[in-house]
Amino acid sequence: MKFVIFGLTVSSSWGNGHATLWRGLIRALSRRGHHVVFFEKDVPYYASHRDLCALSEAELILYREWDEVVAEAGRHADDADVAMFTSYCPDGVSASELILSSNAALRVFYDLDTPVTLNLLRAGKPVPYLGSEGLRHFDLVLSYTGGLALAQLQTQLGARRVAPLYGSVDPEVHRPVEPSELFQCHLSYLGTYAEDRQRALETLFIEPARRLPEKKFLIGGAMYPENFPWTPNIFFARHVAPGDHARFYCSSALTVNVTRGVMADMGYCPSGRLFEAAACGIPILSDSWEGLEQFFQPDKEILVAADTDDAVTALSLPKIELSEIAARARERTLAEHTADNRAASLETAIEEAFTANDNLSPA
Repeated sequence: MKFVIFGLTVSSSWGNGHATLWRGLIRALSRRGHHVVFFEKDVPYYASHRDLCALSEAELILYREWDEVVAEAGRHADDADVAMFTSYCPDGVSASELILSSNAALRVFYDLDTPVTLNLLRAGKPVPYLGSEGLRHFDLVLSYTGGLALAQLQTQLGARRVAPLYGSVDPEVHRPVEPSELFQCHLSYLGTYAEDRQRALETLFIEPARRLPEKKFLIGGAMYPENFPWTPNIFFARHVAPGDHARFYCSSALTVNVTRGVMADMGYCPSGRLFEAAACGIPILSDSWEGLEQFFQPDKEILVAADTDDAVTALSLPKIELSEIAARARERTLAEHTADNRAASLETAIEEAFTANDNLSPA
């Protein structure tokens, strides 16, 4: 199939989780014989932090203004088996209108930020990447978040057909590697700063650092404010590029996962970081949210903490116990949570949507 995608970014992993996901998914789709054309607006923020300039498995089209690319985009969409736009696409409204007016066989929206989308609606605020008609005219709506979010996309935005497409990992990129002295620590956290993650981060990471001054804690990420509550034993690696994620994780005795507030409230929201760390064979300490057990079994494949005491206890567990937990999580990830798994899920959702629309399946 030919996929034409209008997204936020695939060329820059700076301050977003979209790029890493798309890189793995595009490689997986290519291995399965599909062709992907990805349109990305060349905004200064991502251009100045670009860590990928070309896709060997797909066609990347960078553009400055929508008007300069609309004709080319229209030609590609007309020729597409699947024409898709995503949440936070800078020209999402224009892209959605182009897709709906095109001859694409299947018209799709992929919400990688469903809790944010629904939270904006509840607050009576406009969703910048969606038009006034919502999602009622699309053949398929995919969501990075499952559970209750799927029903709400139907009731609040008129989506006719919904399916989850969760985060994933590319095991060729995220795998066990030799640790790096630069990243060695007792507890790590990899993630962009977000205000609605801060409370959980303070509970599971910052307060344990205060209680355990003899241990080393490491944060990797971007956009951290000057008033962040650093302690003498919390170190900082400013923006860890995707190529360094494996070394970052593999240099940790334990890594922590914290979920954005709106996503934790919605549930069924596994961060791609969960699968990345697990694929690297590193034990994970996570906050709790509904549906977590669908992806990893608590206490057997992942440690779940409700408070700081739980986090401190996890840091004192024997190394052999942590290694066994990590090994089981890696086995589960390679079996169920890779980009190839998600590409297969995407194919299934697309085939079912074609069948529901009484269309002929694509070649």
